[in-house]
Amino acid sequence: MIFLKNPRAWSFALYLGLSLAGEMSITPIPARGADPQPITGVWEGTLDPGAQPKKRIVVHISAALDGSLNGTIDYPDQDISGTPITAITYKEPTLHFESSPSQTVYDGAMNKDNSEITGTFKQAGASLSLIPKRTS
Repeated sequence: MIFLKNPRAWSFALYLGLSLAGEMSITPIPARGADPQPITGVWEGTLDPGAQPKKRIVVHISAALDGSLNGTIDYPDQDISGTPITAITYKEPTLHFESSPSQTVYDGAMNKDNSEITGTFKQAGASLSLIPKRTS
């Protein structure tokens, strides 16, 4: 242990050790979230309210690191985007979401290849078929 007799070597070793320990304690380790759910992505569909013009709907669904779902709804034909989804659940193959701001409820079931969801879109007392397809 020659370096212990040399104060300069000892202080360098202490500095190096503390530096490495500090690096290790503050270096972020990437968090591993839950496995991606097949429901996450962008979904586009069209509502056909009969006598009124058809309305496109885009639903964005994402998952947080803890696996919880969140999302927004866009209504491109009405120039409305980012309407928050206030409640969302997915238990394969069933999707349910609600949006309080737009008084919307959707219940649907995803097909086997995870490419579309067949369901019912309810808003302001009207129930319409909505089959959004995955776009990304």
